[in-house]
Amino acid sequence: MKIFCSRANPTTGSVEWLEEDEHYDYHQEIARSSYADMLHDKDRNVKYYQGIRAAVSRVKDRGQKALVLDIGTGTGLLSMMAVTAGADFCYAIEVFKPMADAAVKIVEKNGFSDKIKVINKHSTEVTVGPEGDMPCRANILVTELFDTELIGEGALPSYEHAHRHLVEENCEAVPHRATVYAQLVESGRMWSWNKLFPIHVQTSLGEQVIVPPVDVESCPGAPSVCDIQLNQVSPADFTVLSDVLPMFSIDFSKQVSSSAACHSRRFEPLTSGRAQVVLSWWDIEMDPEGKIKCTMAPFWAHSDPEEMQWRDHWMQCVYFLPQEEPVVQGSALYLVAHHDDYCVWYSLQRTSPEKNERVRQMRPVCDCQAHLLWNRPRFGEINDQDRTDRYVQALRTVSLLLGEPFFTTSLLPWHNLYFWYVRTAVDQHLGPGAMVMPQAASLHAVVVEFRDLWRIRSPCGDCEGFDVHIMDDMIKRALDFRESREAEPHPLWEYPCRSLSEPWQILTFDFQQPVPLQPLCAEGTVELRRPGQSHAAVLWMEYHLTPECTLSTGLLEPADPEGGCCWNPHCKQAVYFFSPAPDPRALLGGPRTVSYAVEFHPDTGDIIMEFRHADTPD
Repeated sequence: MKIFCSRANPTTGSVEWLEEDEHYDYHQEIARSSYADMLHDKDRNVKYYQGIRAAVSRVKDRGQKALVLDIGTGTGLLSMMAVTAGADFCYAIEVFKPMADAAVKIVEKNGFSDKIKVINKHSTEVTVGPEGDMPCRANILVTELFDTELIGEGALPSYEHAHRHLVEENCEAVPHRATVYAQLVESGRMWSWNKLFPIHVQTSLGEQVIVPPVDVESCPGAPSVCDIQLNQVSPADFTVLSDVLPMFSIDFSKQVSSSAACHSRRFEPLTSGRAQVVLSWWDIEMDPEGKIKCTMAPFWAHSDPEEMQWRDHWMQCVYFLPQEEPVVQGSALYLVAHHDDYCVWYSLQRTSPEKNERVRQMRPVCDCQAHLLWNRPRFGEINDQDRTDRYVQALRTVSLLLGEPFFTTSLLPWHNLYFWYVRTAVDQHLGPGAMVMPQAASLHAVVVEFRDLWRIRSPCGDCEGFDVHIMDDMIKRALDFRESREAEPHPLWEYPCRSLSEPWQILTFDFQQPVPLQPLCAEGTVELRRPGQSHAAVLWMEYHLTPECTLSTGLLEPADPEGGCCWNPHCKQAVYFFSPAPDPRALLGGPRTVSYAVEFHPDTGDIIMEFRHADTPD
């Protein structure tokens, strides 16, 4: 069965009706999910397995049957671990139907259908009783409901309901406990993601300063967390103002509350400075003794940095204080972590929160509208003085129609070609010889080997001894649909990679002329000059303000001799993962090439592309 779906085209600005399969939304969600990343997370899997074995043993040692409730089972991996560890029965809850269907097949293929019941419901809809989904309450609660912020996927309400209705009092829980940590820092770079800085412009009258509006300066900012790969932020980009502070813990084996709360920690600043940003992460202890621990700590706070597990489904958090505040070394302060049922935020207090009735309880909300209109990278882009200087340099030379290729609806680099369509719409109002700036744009690409990002698209096959090929097959089928085959936006400054080819220009777009009626096409091959695994082609746009002045949304400088790449930190690049994944043995020697075919359709604004390995050694 086919259905019609409306889609706003980010390049042309028009609304289009497209014929899609009835399960179209599922395909995108499955294809772009983090399931593969989680299954590749060896540290997570091993720690969960150890914690589950220990919990089942504790229940068995008390002479009880081990009845497991697994909330958010996904592939069914944790349920299969529980049964293998000796659990008598497991109720596996999964609300996402395609994933629940896959879990049923995976459980059956691994021979556990008689001991695992997959329930396709939200956990709050599960019933207990003779006619219910579960005949009785469970005595072991296994969950993986966490996001980078810990509670952002509704973990607290789910736990609260489970303890009230689905599990026995003081049940065993895996994980047993979670602890949230925070560290106060000063960081001009990260602060530029949240506030507008004065803009300095050199003119014939000297330096002029454009000052941000007062309401933007005083605004506390967006309430949402900024989740990033904190290990990719250079230590030179921030000054540590406090030790790592354990802010609060949650015991999952007891009744959990989703009510709003705040937790404070007294500390003395390590140095004087400006308190701007709170860096935060969490760890989970799988057992009551805290011997089995899985941590999200960045390298400088990790007990064993050499053995850190790379993961993208859980990262670290950046929170912005409502306003920067001066701190003095050795002068005691209180860092306060607030949370409701889904969000965490921080404030800095001069006196004990117990004595301060003004402690902010409500989540900060943007009241200047700028934080609702622009994302964090956009703030950083506006604050980039080098970028401003390039615009000023170009503006000195011409009288022109000026526009910046940035639109909030854009996800992929070429979506900002909407500028070309807007320019075409006002073509009749331009006088003879009018200059348009940017004058042109070009689409560029490079073939890369990722250090870690390849894992999110790599098949898992076998995970801790369990066959999950069905999950791999489901993702592969989802990737066969049109939109799921498109390139994906990723901020590559967070994901190190090596270039295996030289960057090359694919297409050019002449903004001096209206959008053409005919498609723009390019095809060819590119040689891979460095050994390695070609995981993907990365694409970006370059905007030519004048022939001498260009802004790149991708590579900012040539790759180093080893292929190391320096990416624009304010933009997301487009990543086209090769499928199937390359064979590691096939890409180590001899000349290799990648073929490409790219076509820009002016009527729709779409860029259709295909990249593939053009030669495979025997």
